[in-house]
Amino acid sequence: MRRASSPRLYLWVLAAVAAGAFLGWIDPAVGVAMKPLGDGFIKLIRMLVAPIVFTTVALGIAQMKDLGQVGRVGLKAVAYFEILSTIALLLGVLVANVLKPGVGFHATLGPLDGSAASHYVAAAHDQSVVDFILNVIPTTLPGALTSGELLQVLLVAILTGAGAALSGERAAPFIALVDATSAILFRVVALVMWLAPLGAFGAMAFTIGKFGWQGLAPLARFMGVFYLTCGLFIVLILGAVTRMMGFSITALVRYLRTELLTVIGTSSSESALAPLMERLERLGCRRSTVGLVVPTGYSFNLDGTCIYLSLAAIFLAQALDISLSLSQQMAILFVAMLTSKGAAAVTGGGFITLAATLAVVPGMPVEAIALILGIDRFMSEARAVTNLIGNAVATLVVSRWENEVTAQQIRSGFAEHH
Repeated sequence: MRRASSPRLYLWVLAAVAAGAFLGWIDPAVGVAMKPLGDGFIKLIRMLVAPIVFTTVALGIAQMKDLGQVGRVGLKAVAYFEILSTIALLLGVLVANVLKPGVGFHATLGPLDGSAASHYVAAAHDQSVVDFILNVIPTTLPGALTSGELLQVLLVAILTGAGAALSGERAAPFIALVDATSAILFRVVALVMWLAPLGAFGAMAFTIGKFGWQGLAPLARFMGVFYLTCGLFIVLILGAVTRMMGFSITALVRYLRTELLTVIGTSSSESALAPLMERLERLGCRRSTVGLVVPTGYSFNLDGTCIYLSLAAIFLAQALDISLSLSQQMAILFVAMLTSKGAAAVTGGGFITLAATLAVVPGMPVEAIALILGIDRFMSEARAVTNLIGNAVATLVVSRWENEVTAQQIRSGFAEHH
C-alpha cells in the first residue's frame, strides 16, 4: 500500500488549523460560513470508511489458514479495551475529586437553555442494551455497507472473510477481487487526504467563529482539567504500556502527526481511521489484526470518551452544588462503562453518552448538560485525539502479543518515517 499522506502534509494541516482559527477570530461570520469545507471533507472520509473496513477485515481473515487466530486476536483486544477503559474512567474520577474543577461555580438550571440539549437527552433515553445489540445486526448484507454503522460492517466482514477462508480454492477469484478493491480504495484515501488542510481550515474557522474565545472563559477551568487529564492518560498510562512493549509513546505521536492534526482540525477521529490503519500496517502489523482491532476500538476503546464521561459527570455535580457519595460515583463508573461502548467516534457522540450516564444519578438533572454544550466542540478534539492514540497503541500491543512484529521493527518504522 502507498502512504495516505506526504511527510509534509502535516505542515499544511497545521498551517490550515492556525489560519482557520485566525479567520474565525477576526471575522466570525465568514468563519461560520466555512463550515461546509469541514463537513465536506468528513463526508468524503466517511464515504470510504465502510468499504475500507470491509475489504481489510474480509481479506485478512480470508487469507488466514487458522480461523482460531481471529477469535484469539478478538479476545485479546476486548480484554485490553476493558482494562484501559476502566483505567481511563478511574483517572477521570480521581482528577475530578482532586482538582475539583466545578467547586465554586454555583451554577443554577434557571438560566440554562435546556432546549439546546433536549435532543441529546432524548437520544440518551432512547438507548438500551437490547437496541444496541440488535443494531449491530444489519437488515441486509449489502445494507451494512450503507448504514454508517461500523459494527455492522465489521460483523459482515468477519462472516464474509470466514466464509471465504472455509471455501478454499473456490474463493480465490473473490479474494483477488477484494484485494484489488482494497488497493484502489487506499489510493482514493491518499487522494482525499490532500484535501485535509481545506477540511481542517473550514472546521476550525467555523468552531472559533461560532463559539468564539470569550465564551470559553467561564468554563476554562473545566476544559483545562480535561485536557490535562487526557495528557496524563497518554503520557503516563499509554506511555507505560508502550514502554512495556519496547517502544516510545512520543515516537508514536510523531509518527502519527498528520493524522492527529487532521483529527484536531476536524474534531473527529473518524477522519483518520483509514490512514491510521494504513500507517499501522506499514509498521508490520498484520492486516487482519489491524482490521479487527482498529474498527472495534472505535466503538469499544474510546479512552478519551471514558475520561470525558466520568470527569464531566462529577464536574456538573460540583458546579450545581450536588454532593455525590462514593456509591453514586461508582454507579457513574459502571454506567459509563456501558454507555461508552458504541459511542460514535464523531463530534457529539460523547455528549449523548454523557446524558445517558447522568440519568442514573439521583437528583442530577440530565438537562445540566446544557451547561457545557457550548464548549463540547472544543472538548471533542481532545476526546478524538486520545481515542486515536489509544487505538493505535491497542493495535500495536495486540500485534506484539501475537508476535507479528517486534519492538525493533516498530522503532525502525518510526525512524524510517521521522
